[in-house]
Parts: sequence; C-alpha cells; structure tokens
Amino acid sequence: MMNELVLKAEAVGKCYGTFRALEGIDMELTPGIYGLLGPNGAGKSTMMNILSGLIEPSEGQVLFNGKEIGKMGKEYRAVLGIVPQQQRMYEFFTGYEFLAYMAALKGIPNAIARERIGQLLERVELSGAAGKKLGAYSGGMKQRLLLAQALLNDPAVLLLDEPTAGLDPRQRIVLRNLIAGLGLEKILIFATHVVSDIESIAKEILLLKNGRLICQGTVAELCEPLEGRVVEILVSAEEMEHLEGRGRIVSFLQVKDGIRVRLLLEGTDLPEGAHVTDATLEEVFLDRFGTDGWESGDGG
Repeated sequence: MMNELVLKAEAVGKCYGTFRALEGIDMELTPGIYGLLGPNGAGKSTMMNILSGLIEPSEGQVLFNGKEIGKMGKEYRAVLGIVPQQQRMYEFFTGYEFLAYMAALKGIPNAIARERIGQLLERVELSGAAGKKLGAYSGGMKQRLLLAQALLNDPAVLLLDEPTAGLDPRQRIVLRNLIAGLGLEKILIFATHVVSDIESIAKEILLLKNGRLICQGTVAELCEPLEGRVVEILVSAEEMEHLEGRGRIVSFLQVKDGIRVRLLLEGTDLPEGAHVTDATLEEVFLDRFGTDGWESGDGG
C-alpha cells in the first residue's frame, strides 16, 4: 500500500445528450471514509462510475496520485475495489466459489487467493456460510460478500454505491460496522441518501445536489451554520399543527405527557417551551435538500 494516496477530481462534468448529470466537481480525497450524500437523482451513481473508470467524464479529469485514471488502465484497476448497488450474482455459486471466481478475474494467484478468501470470509462473518449457495443468502449476507470481493486485491480506493440499500436495520448496522474499520489506510467513498448510514463513521461529508458539489466538510463543520436553529419541544396534538409554520419537523415521538418534537426552525425565534439542541446531519440534509429523497432512519 502506498504511503501517500490522493484521489482528485478536477472540474468533472458529465452530460447525457442535453441532460447534465454532473457539473464542475472539484474534490481532493486522502485516506479516510467520505460520505457522498444527496437525494435520489443527485448524480451520486454517475460520480461513482466516473471515479471507478467505468464511464469517462464529458469534461475535466480524475487523477490518482497525479495520474489520470483513464490512462492508467490496469494500473488503476489493480488498486480499486467496488461494491455495486445491485446484487447481480450467480446464485448457483457458493460463497467461497464466488470469491474464488472474482479472485481469478482480478488475476490473483491461487495460493494467495485461498489465504485471502479465508481471511475475508471471517472478516465479514460468513465463514459458516462459505459452502452455501448464494441463492440461499439473505440480502445482508450478499452485501457482505460483495464487500469481501471488493477487498480481495487489498485496494487503495474503495467505492461503495448505496451498499445498504434494501437491508433491514440489523443488517445495516453489521455492514456499517464492517465499513467503519476499513478507512484508516484506504480512500473509501460511501455513496448514499441514508443519513444514518454515514454520520458516525465519515471523515468528511460531500453534499451533492442537482449534479453539483454544494459543500464538503466534517459533520461538525456542516452542522455549525444550524447552531440555534434545532430545538426540541413537548406539545399536544393540537399545538403540533401550529409548529409547521415555524419550521420543518424533523421527528416526533408520542410520550406520556404529549408529543416530543424535534424542529428545524426557519429563523432563531424560539417557540415557547422549546430548548435548543445540537444539530445533526439529518438537519443539514433537511436544510439543504428539503424532503426530496430524504431517508434518515435505518429502514430498508
């Protein structure tokens, strides 16, 4: 593994006919976990496909350690791992056979592949299911196996495109915990529209809206502009109706004494009985994107 890793996008844009999917994307990434966050249709998958070299940008370029990835060819693919959004797998393979097949496609020698497969099956908690057909795997098991195949070549750059899509809350947590341990030496980009998948593990968040990178920073940096605008308040059902004119309701919970509401204010004028609380990435998402494509919870 190289000591200094840099993945850089310079003025990247992508057009499909008259439709502009991406425009003017500039970013510089070093080892760590980056959350590429935005509503459905923001351009996340297009950006991931460009970073993987699967499609070429219409404008600009992507560089890995100063070299344009389109010109690196096999050299770039050798340091790349991809967890795709779709689970398209040969279901007659066993888990072990699938990894052996993928190792062969990656050109990994058999002796090294056997050792690596054993290690990865244990790491993704699938050792006991290695001999089972993929047709009997759950969605969460398949996603963990896809993560394992992406790690076969010990990649320097790891791209995960909506890796938790369709998973139940428990499966999401297991996969998220596995991903959290991978970002120390790798450049790991996690594209999602599910805020809770990335908030606790990301080094930085990249917010993508309508094909543009609107901001980049740590969770704390992105939350700072919302200081004083996120409040919690206990109200009755009748009082809750009047809150909608004061801002956006982030969440609410029925409790013994009424309804506990978390509210993102339009201004800083506090409703009576409200107290200010710390903003989270959910409020950042809601403030930047409204309710378009918002999924804050762990639901599948």
